[in-house]
Amino acid sequence: MAGDQLKVLNALDLAKTQWYHFTAIIIAGMGFFTDAYDLFCISLVTKLLGRIYYHVDGSKNPGTLPPQVAAAVNSVAFCGTLTGQLFFGWLGDKLGRKRVYGMTLMIMVICSIASGLSFSNDPKSVMFTLCFFRFWLGFGIGGDYPLSATIMSEYANKKTRGAFIAAVFAMQGFGILAGGVFAIIVSLSFKAKYNVPAYIVDEFKSTPHQADYVWRIILMFGAIPAALTYYWRMKMPETARYTALVAKNAEKAASDMASVMQVDIESDSSKLEEVTSKKSNQFGLFSKEFLHRHGLHLLGTTTTWFLLDIAFYSQNLFQKDVFSSVGWLKKAKFYSAIDEVYHIAKAQSLIALCSTVPGYWFTVALIDRMGRFRIQLMGFTMMTIFMFALAIPYDHWLKDGNKMGFVTLYSFTFFFANFGPNATTFIVPAEIFPARLRSTCHGISAASGKLGAIVGAFGFLYLSQSKTTPDPGYKKGIGVQNALKILGVVNLLGALFTLLVPEANGKSLEEMSGENDDDYDEAPQPEKVAAN
Repeated sequence: MAGDQLKVLNALDLAKTQWYHFTAIIIAGMGFFTDAYDLFCISLVTKLLGRIYYHVDGSKNPGTLPPQVAAAVNSVAFCGTLTGQLFFGWLGDKLGRKRVYGMTLMIMVICSIASGLSFSNDPKSVMFTLCFFRFWLGFGIGGDYPLSATIMSEYANKKTRGAFIAAVFAMQGFGILAGGVFAIIVSLSFKAKYNVPAYIVDEFKSTPHQADYVWRIILMFGAIPAALTYYWRMKMPETARYTALVAKNAEKAASDMASVMQVDIESDSSKLEEVTSKKSNQFGLFSKEFLHRHGLHLLGTTTTWFLLDIAFYSQNLFQKDVFSSVGWLKKAKFYSAIDEVYHIAKAQSLIALCSTVPGYWFTVALIDRMGRFRIQLMGFTMMTIFMFALAIPYDHWLKDGNKMGFVTLYSFTFFFANFGPNATTFIVPAEIFPARLRSTCHGISAASGKLGAIVGAFGFLYLSQSKTTPDPGYKKGIGVQNALKILGVVNLLGALFTLLVPEANGKSLEEMSGENDDDYDEAPQPEKVAAN
């Protein structure tokens, strides 16, 4: 395969790990740090929004967001993300990865700031403008998925490519942790200045008007890391694979990578014409050839990401409700508004620190040894086991002496999501499709995941409601126990659909996509790979 490959691409595949690899990881990773912060920080302040804008005088409990408003606030960013993944994924293949890369960051910066500037005295106006700007924030975040994954895969060498892409995605864990830590800092600062009583003591004093600044500061902080990354993204050269195989400019590809790698690379102009003229480099996304070569692959990447995100995002967004149900967090009336933000943020930070972040870095350390397929299958399998271990003896975990056991098992589901399919579903679509369709196919796969996130965010919110005493404004649900059983089944289906995903470990991108090969029957087949 190396003999059929352009010299600049072969040089990238065989390059030793160098400083430019780490630079690319940091630049792309900071985008994902910001993505995770922006997507998950909303779960820290939804209770506060309910207290501020939907308080009912004389009520025994603090105000809560109405069901439709809560669903919109929690899910609208995912709708924007889904749209952005499809749009920017397609645009990244049309205009180039670098040209589109800066657009996504600027949208994120502007909309993070605007989300915190949703000023009005009318709750409906505040929620509407908040949802409007969080949709467009999600739109910018969506572009980061296909572009970051594609850029990192096309910069990396084939020996450690999995670890490099996983390291970019692992910054998501630090983003979730940073959201919790920053919310703790903000809430403690306001608590020190405005140490107000709990709601049960004084319903009016428990929510000082200064609390309105807390959620705005937390949301607007996401603009800072995105703004700091913009300059460095604009300095990155276009990837050699796009420049050579899509833009068909071998000289520029060789020149760009020679300056990055600090070595001399021949331009290979004559071989470029030979490679790009092959039939395997001609078919489009909506063709029989693509369906024959990559149809099952795309089905595998979309279904596994969809199923994973149903479980993963429902857990992340509503973990505060799960902790409340087992008594780890007290009922809202026993906190002041600011104190409740602190305790929710502390719970999220502990889970991120103890299970989410370590899980990501286990993937970074082991993915190029174990391979993508094994890690994904193991992750889905372990998530299934832990979900059923929580759900089946659920009444046992509700007893006072067993609640920390519930939290421990719940943490393990996060660990194996991240040392498992949450990382691999991001990595694999960036490796197995042709360069001219790579960003588009990754965007389609990621958008399928966000559709799962929307299903999880809406579904878990309603399904997990108590069978007898649902939250105000909600209909009776099936309860947390049955919702956890459903998530267990979802994870089991994820393990089954993993069988459609090929193994890319140790292979070049061109070998996986078959871009240098005219024999369509030699594309890597899932069932052959799965048997290895």
